[in-house]
Amino acid sequence: MKRIRCPKCDNPIVFDDSNYTSGNVLVFECPECRKRFRLRVTKKKQSAGRLKDGNPQSTIPDSCSGYREEDEAEAEKAYGYLSVIENAFHFRQKIMLHKGENRIGRFVRGTSANAAIRTVDPSVDTTHCRIDVTVDGNGNPHFMLSDGPSGTGTFLKNEILKPKDRVSIEDGAVITIGATTMILRTSDEEE
Repeated sequence: MKRIRCPKCDNPIVFDDSNYTSGNVLVFECPECRKRFRLRVTKKKQSAGRLKDGNPQSTIPDSCSGYREEDEAEAEKAYGYLSVIENAFHFRQKIMLHKGENRIGRFVRGTSANAAIRTVDPSVDTTHCRIDVTVDGNGNPHFMLSDGPSGTGTFLKNEILKPKDRVSIEDGAVITIGATTMILRTSDEEE
């Protein structure tokens, strides 16, 4: 049995590696964040030698090494996160934001939200709002917020977004969806 970690949310995943041979490429889907990623099974190289009993080494344990393409590595880099404030519906959470479209909503099995919040808040839709992350030539991220469309609306600093609104947001922006409040953070500094 091997234990690996999701490259997006760091959730541990256990799988039986004895069913695969060296060179196999496996595709995993994280049960927590629904991120799909690939892993190549390889054989661990050991120096030729003899065991204490004089017999040659006969077992080569399997190991896994991460497999990512260059563009996947860029997409996996987090450019900020949403700090979800704890309330009666959920615990405090940190939702990572990656380059491209980040669909924010309530986590349910099969959700299309790639930045899902674990909550039982019924006023948060499964795909409630969206934050698009783009990066300029200097490597600076830019964040654009828009509504899902959702049933209860998306609020930025207590102002509801209209259905076709796309607004630029920066570090410290307060976003409310349903009874859930989130704060955009662009660095790992404590709040």
